[in-house]
Amino acid sequence: MNADLAVEVIRQAFWNALFVGGPILLIGFVAGIVVSLVQIVTSMQDPAFNSVPRLLVFLFAAMLLLPWMADHMILYTETLFGNLDRFAH
Repeated sequence: MNADLAVEVIRQAFWNALFVGGPILLIGFVAGIVVSLVQIVTSMQDPAFNSVPRLLVFLFAAMLLLPWMADHMILYTETLFGNLDRFAH
């Protein structure tokens, strides 16, 4: 395996990690902003109110997106393992 091929494999791995993890992170980011805005408006500074809704949103997003994430990762793994002869040189 030459350096260009190694860089390409690592680049694809990073893009797939971003593509799979990005939606959950984006949902968590939006939920964090909404919870923070609600805290600012209501002047409620309870730490449980800060973390519990975010945790529930992450859990719901993970349950909702898990089939799509698994399909995407299976496709990436099949593509990677299907081209193993490319890496043997």
